Amino acid sequence: MGETLHTLAELGSTDISRRSLLGAVPYVATALPDTQRHWLLWLLEDEQTSRLAVIADSGPVEQVLAMIGMFDEMDNRFGGAGVRASIVHYLSTELAPMLQQRSLPSGQRRLLYTSAAKLAATAGWCSYDSADYGLAQRYMIQALRLCAEGGDRVLGGQILAGMSHLATSLGNPSEGVSLARAGIATATSTGSPLGLMRLHAMAARGYAVLGDSRRATAFLLKAGKDLEDSRGPAEESPWVRFLDHHYLEAEAALVHRDLGEAGQAERLALASVEANGDRRRRQAISRSVLATAFLQQCRLDEAVGTASNAVDLLAGVHSERSVQALRDFRARLAPHRGEAVVRDFERKARPVLGAAA
Repeated sequence: MGETLHTLAELGSTDISRRSLLGAVPYVATALPDTQRHWLLWLLEDEQTSRLAVIADSGPVEQVLAMIGMFDEMDNRFGGAGVRASIVHYLSTELAPMLQQRSLPSGQRRLLYTSAAKLAATAGWCSYDSADYGLAQRYMIQALRLCAEGGDRVLGGQILAGMSHLATSLGNPSEGVSLARAGIATATSTGSPLGLMRLHAMAARGYAVLGDSRRATAFLLKAGKDLEDSRGPAEESPWVRFLDHHYLEAEAALVHRDLGEAGQAERLALASVEANGDRRRRQAISRSVLATAFLQQCRLDEAVGTASNAVDLLAGVHSERSVQALRDFRARLAPHRGEAVVRDFERKARPVLGAAA
């Protein structure tokens, strides 16, 4: 595990210093099968029988968990680009040195490794939100390695869900499905229906992009069943308590959009918009999906109006994921560029989205 901490420290140092090489860090799809293999081998070797991780309520672990909560709140409010440097600095200069202390009790060490895994995964999401896709992948891979040392299968499944999301969004839906299914194998025996819900939704997204309607629908139905099976956040791992029916609505809307099921995409995206009034990033993404659903139903004025509102929401939010969602919608407007309402939208959106291809 010393090698993982060393790699993480080097990655954090490169990130914090913002060297010129940073922007060239590539996303490497061929690295994913090896990562999955190592993780699944760990699952076979792991002899723990605990269902949900125990979270300490005192000492350094409590302090680290408080920092994790603060970073999550900042990320949700302002986007990943604005908070990543703080996360990486804390992970590199505070948490990593704690893990190198030989005097730590073994139980506390495992919990700190799990906390480090969570922070590394969050740094990955923030990198994703900044369009630093290669860095996002590297942080998530290191997070999975840290998670194996901590022995937390619920969090491991959630890291694999994030890796699946990244792969599918970057045009590798087959790898996205594979990562989601590895996560499902990880989380099946953890007693965490909400964790499984997210993983089944990620598999559905990958299958939808692949055009496999049957499997996409089947995995979406499994996600809905998982949600019904959950006995509520209090009975779940702390790592998945943020997941709820609003989360599933947003992900299901994307699945239906990609399957061309515009009516269902509209209904679910609208529900997500209404439920996430205080989360501008989620609002912007769900409004982009809603706009596409309107466009798929030949409701051009409603589509453009909805997307225009999404552009307004991005003021003060540094989120490349939201920008990319709107760029996807703008690309779908290509057949309508002769319309005045479309030209007006493109002029308004250009400062945020850049010039159209």
